[in-house]
Amino acid sequence: MVAYVRGLLAEVERKNGWTLAEAAGDVGPERMQRLLNFYAWDCDGLRDDVRDVVVEAIGDEQTGVLIVDETGFLKKGNSSAGVARQYSGTARRIENSQVGVFLAYVSDRGRALIDRELYLPKAWTDDRQRCRDAGIDDDIGFATKPGLAQLMIERALDARIPFGWVTADEAYGQVGRLRMWLESRGVAHMLAVPKTQMVVSMQLRQRRARTVVAEPDESD
Repeated sequence: MVAYVRGLLAEVERKNGWTLAEAAGDVGPERMQRLLNFYAWDCDGLRDDVRDVVVEAIGDEQTGVLIVDETGFLKKGNSSAGVARQYSGTARRIENSQVGVFLAYVSDRGRALIDRELYLPKAWTDDRQRCRDAGIDDDIGFATKPGLAQLMIERALDARIPFGWVTADEAYGQVGRLRMWLESRGVAHMLAVPKTQMVVSMQLRQRRARTVVAEPDESD
């Protein structure tokens, strides 16, 4: 496990079983592949352990911020969980890729990732046998990326992570359901929205975001 993680963090051009094994000094990829494909380990438990370490090291209620963002992982095949022709921020275009939604924690003491969710397109969740072949449990259904973001923020709240507010780009900010949920939980947030987004002012007037910026009322 230590050798595998060191390989992922190393400046290896391509990170697969062979290259990681080579970086660790192994003669073949069998040990690395066995670690990932055979041994049973608690992914969510490890996630929580990492989160706890991060909070202990850099947690701060005054300066702590949760950041939601996504990234794509380019793939050539079609068997990796969640892989599909979809927009990838990594490539900045539609590519064959996996997409992960991540939750980062930032304070004036540092930054680190504390949570993650793999986005599964409907082409995957509608094909349960394909999911089983990729090791995806039957109880995992379709969820939008903002829905995955909400799930991770809720986990952070349940774990009493010390933070002051949440931020994300317009891919999440334009989803009214997410913003309303944050308000219902009393979570301070600053989410980007498209300039054409309809927003409600303090006077309960609906106006486009670009109009509010260009011609703000005192109440805005």
